[in-house]
Amino acid sequence: MLIRPAQPEDALAVARVHVRSWQSGYRDLLPQKYLDALKPEDRASRYDFVNTDPTKPKTFVVLEENTICGFATLSPAKDADKKEMGELCALYVAPDHWARGIGAQLLHHAHAQLAVQGYDEAVLWMLLGNSRAERFYQRHGWEAEGYSRTSVIWNITVNSLRYRMKLK
Repeated sequence: MLIRPAQPEDALAVARVHVRSWQSGYRDLLPQKYLDALKPEDRASRYDFVNTDPTKPKTFVVLEENTICGFATLSPAKDADKKEMGELCALYVAPDHWARGIGAQLLHHAHAQLAVQGYDEAVLWMLLGNSRAERFYQRHGWEAEGYSRTSVIWNITVNSLRYRMKLK
């Protein structure tokens, strides 16, 4: 298994993981018609894996046998009350690679990268009702803060809960 920064040529493979993860993981949380309509090609065009600005998101991919099977995206926290923290913006593993430790290794790498960037703490936003993700993050030291929000992601309204973790 190899974890490395995402490169522009990774965009479609990352988008495939992203879409398949949403379609499997959010099956009972988002409308099926919406999930069925998601296309990797649409998502791939939105990624920017070239930007080196430290204030912009940075994505890391995990490869197994030269195939991208997961990714994590990190950035400075976007919430006004958490500007001094890092943020885990996304962490997805292809469904056919779930429950093999890949997500845990990718999360550990994300924690290390956020700490290297100087953050003592990080936040993440999780889709409300995503009990699989809740168990995963709680197992790795993340705690719900009790804050929720409603936002539009990929043209759909979602409700999310904020989690927090000390990195150092």
